[in-house]
Amino acid sequence: MSLALDPAAQDLLFREARTANTFTDEPVTEEQVQAIYDLVKYGPTAFNQSPLRVTLVRSPEARERLIPHMAEGNRLKTASAPLVAILSADNEFHEELSALFPHFPQAKDVFFAERPAREQAALVNATLQAGYFIVGVRAAGLAAGPMTGFDFAGVQKEFLDDDHTPLMIVNIGKPGDDAWFPRSPRLAYEDVVTTI
Repeated sequence: MSLALDPAAQDLLFREARTANTFTDEPVTEEQVQAIYDLVKYGPTAFNQSPLRVTLVRSPEARERLIPHMAEGNRLKTASAPLVAILSADNEFHEELSALFPHFPQAKDVFFAERPAREQAALVNATLQAGYFIVGVRAAGLAAGPMTGFDFAGVQKEFLDDDHTPLMIVNIGKPGDDAWFPRSPRLAYEDVVTTI
């Protein structure tokens, strides 16, 4: 069976998708980031809650504050990426639900009145949106380097607040020389999919 998406787009978004480890110095523009967001904002989430928040690290001063929080193996590539995004989950996403889920305005109070319920929902749905974001970066013709090798508490304290939980940091740009590690294996269909 063939997919609706043409093979070149399948390659761009998935088969050729790799975590970039080096980047050129070509800047990533605000217009490119806006185009990425304007595409990926349509990806579905439960109750349309849309809890992902993106903090763009552009200034040299902000980059210098971020680098010490990165794992040793992630510091150089984060220092040299044209753009770095801190992706976080907004645990107070429910405050936007009246606009985002207008046909059921009671959802805010019925399902998300308690902070633990919001944190769980925000974690799951913002992580889903982070996947959309990475695919959106690919759709823009850029490479993404998503990483979870960093001091989560340190990044939260330095860049966020208690209402935002860091999920990952994504380096973004055009791939540089020797940007890719060799392709790692993938699990086979029968190792992942179970029919009951």
